[in-house]
Amino acid sequence: MLTVADQLRTAREAQNLTIHQVAEITKIRTDHLRALDEGNYDVFSAPVYIRGSVRAYATVLKLDVPRVLETLAEELGRSTRHQGPPALSRRKRTMLDAIMYQCSKLQWRVVLPLIAVIATVLIGYFIYRSWSDQRTKNPLAGVKPGIYKPSKKGGETLPLPK
Repeated sequence: MLTVADQLRTAREAQNLTIHQVAEITKIRTDHLRALDEGNYDVFSAPVYIRGSVRAYATVLKLDVPRVLETLAEELGRSTRHQGPPALSRRKRTMLDAIMYQCSKLQWRVVLPLIAVIATVLIGYFIYRSWSDQRTKNPLAGVKPGIYKPSKKGGETLPLPK
């Protein structure tokens, strides 16, 4: 039984089409078409892209698309890399990810006005508290009583008018 790569390559060569002509018709990149012709599916990031490219490629070449996709499914089933869906990200989830996820579930039309009201009340409370503290505070609380002490030089310290 021929592999998908062999079927695609032989059909393309039988119709005297080049990779560039097929790329122009299907709008699939030439390096992806070459990879499909060679059976190198590691170029693709996910199986869905492989299936879509093979479907478009087989349609242009007028092959039996369901049979080609069935053969492709068997080939991908033998591959360990393309069996399941790919991970969306390779990094571990952090606390920030959890917080952002919870924030994305909030209804911001309700939460944002509520936050604004709470912020306004807090700011008003601190302004009132500061104002009342200033109003009841004795302005001379930290000042020691002043006593006049004449200088030891004696005499007047101001110059006499002439």
